[in-house]
Amino acid sequence: MGWLWWVGGALLLGVLEMLSLELVLGMLAVGALAGGLAYALGAPVAVQLLVAAVTAVVLLLVLRPWLLRHLRGRVDLPETNAAALVGRAAVVVADVDAASGRVKLAGEVWTARTADGTALPAGTPVTVVRIDGATAVVAASAPAPRTDGPPAAGAAPA
Repeated sequence: MGWLWWVGGALLLGVLEMLSLELVLGMLAVGALAGGLAYALGAPVAVQLLVAAVTAVVLLLVLRPWLLRHLRGRVDLPETNAAALVGRAAVVVADVDAASGRVKLAGEVWTARTADGTALPAGTPVTVVRIDGATAVVAASAPAPRTDGPPAAGAAPA
């Protein structure tokens, strides 16, 4: 019945891999299946664990990078976390300069500094150039066109 533990662990890891899509838990699942195979061949528990661990590590170091390279070549993978914020618009809420400041970005207030060292007053629209740790590095961007009220003086009607 020991093989059921290995297969059950592999199934659990496989389901979790489907939720995460990071290609890590899948490699661990294959390692668990290898441990189950070692059990079926009559190997002692220490050898089963060693086979599972070695299989998982080899897959993580060899197969996962290859799979990620080929997957990214075929499918655009969405950026997540801090990388997804690069290029997004933000608004300065506390004067930003080369050393400090604050911007409202994606509904949250972030510490910020300017990419080129210029000072930006509160209310200035900016674009995120990069994220350094917990600090958004920003550059001034053009203000968004007004969509409410009458056109500005001298502006041609749309």
